[in-house]
Amino acid sequence: MKEHDVEPSKTTGQAALDHGEGLAEAEVDVVRNEDLVHKRREQICDAALDLFLEKGFASTTIRDICARSGVNHASIYDYVANKNDALRRLLNQLWFRTDVPALTALLAQTDRRLEDVLAEYLRETWDKKRKGTLLIYRSVPHMLPEDRAAMRKREETLIREGAILLARRAGIDEEDPRATVAANLIVFQSAFAPMRDWLHPQGMDSEFLVTITAKGLAAMVQSILLDEPPSRL
Repeated sequence: MKEHDVEPSKTTGQAALDHGEGLAEAEVDVVRNEDLVHKRREQICDAALDLFLEKGFASTTIRDICARSGVNHASIYDYVANKNDALRRLLNQLWFRTDVPALTALLAQTDRRLEDVLAEYLRETWDKKRKGTLLIYRSVPHMLPEDRAAMRKREETLIREGAILLARRAGIDEEDPRATVAANLIVFQSAFAPMRDWLHPQGMDSEFLVTITAKGLAAMVQSILLDEPPSRL
């Protein structure tokens, strides 16, 4: 692809686009001891995460969370407002985490090959956001409308800004719909490994999977943006 300097200031994404502001957590301030609040919420959220992934959000009850976490049913509402609040807190921790490089920040690094950028993005998201990926895909149908709207807005912004950066890399018009398709493809692949773990051969090296997927993804993106069909196998 052609290399073009990208000015992050011209996009609304910049370095933190992928993380966003998160979902609105309920204000629960019954207990004043902050250390205790942190400890109990961690117990509750850890238990809720395990249960949401094992049984599904809809099938998990507050009593289930209490039994798994060891937090008394009479006091659990001193730390979380309800099951949806526990889900929001988990998504803020796992999906909106700030220690994973933003896709937009990586795409803006035009001194690096696209394949290398995508490898870093996949490596980090597959490692650090694995449970968050599983949680969001399994929980979206059961989210409150305002939470679904917030998640959708975040994804739409990520795709839009990613498409702009890809278009600049390829030297094509920023409004070219092919860039939107390519950006969608990249984001979709970030869910590939977590969602398909059960199909991976046992013992497959994770770095091998990252390298091969990034290579194939970069080739697909280049083919989409530059109309360059891949060579025959």
